[in-house]
Amino acid sequence: MKIHLIDGTYELFRNHFGAPPKKAPDGREVGATLGLLRSLLMLLSSPEVTHLGCAFDHVILSFRNDLYSGYKTGEGVDPDLLAQFPLAEEAVSALGVVVWPMVEFEADDALATAAVRFSKAKSVEQIVLCSPDKDLAQLISGKRIVGWDRRREIVLDEKGVVEKFGVRPESIPDWLALVGDAADGYPGLPGWGAKSASAVLARFKHIEAIPNDAAKWKLSAVSPGRAASLSESLSQRRDEALLYRQLAALRTDVPLKEKLSDLKWQGAWERLKKVCQKLGDTRIPERVTRWR
Repeated sequence: MKIHLIDGTYELFRNHFGAPPKKAPDGREVGATLGLLRSLLMLLSSPEVTHLGCAFDHVILSFRNDLYSGYKTGEGVDPDLLAQFPLAEEAVSALGVVVWPMVEFEADDALATAAVRFSKAKSVEQIVLCSPDKDLAQLISGKRIVGWDRRREIVLDEKGVVEKFGVRPESIPDWLALVGDAADGYPGLPGWGAKSASAVLARFKHIEAIPNDAAKWKLSAVSPGRAASLSESLSQRRDEALLYRQLAALRTDVPLKEKLSDLKWQGAWERLKKVCQKLGDTRIPERVTRWR
């Protein structure tokens, strides 16, 4: 079997900006939630989609905000989008899909925990991470755990991670720490770009293994002068880089209660009809192929 793990936060954002707006009978904006439901129904129409879970950032705050004050928050996010998170969780749950609403952790941490846990099961052929989020690239392993950008129909395996980022999955948190991640709110180190981080980490793998003495780098892809500049930046901010790596590293210890068998989709619950009525689209239940 394959397990499809869905980044509900990404999907909600994607549908908010991609699906047409829609007002519910009570006047609330619900277009992103309806778009997400339709997207999941399309996914469930595939015979190979049998087991799945969907994680949401129930609150766009986590333990990482305690570690770094600049880390992302819900500030600046469209209130119409923020208000749909509980609606989306309710709708996806009514569809019969396991929902993980994260508060202390982030949605990516739930996906990381599920990927690591369920990939150990012999009956699991593949874990499919349904998101193009570069943070999730650190989880990819061979062809057993892969990323899937459903919008662009791109599947990323471990070879693809190396081709795209220039480093293996285990170095992705280090790469993000050096380069920075504007979406998550940390800047990376001055002078370090994607190519330089890839070249250095391809050899040394992790930040703490990079020598302070640039003469020891001996990288053909980085000139001696450039190496000296990069090493100076790193030596002055190594602790900062390690903090950014801690922010980028996904947690795999989220207390998810579900067993593998709980992820099997057995159909939508009857309450989905009431949820869709509340959302103002009674046609969605007509597309459901299985009911509990």
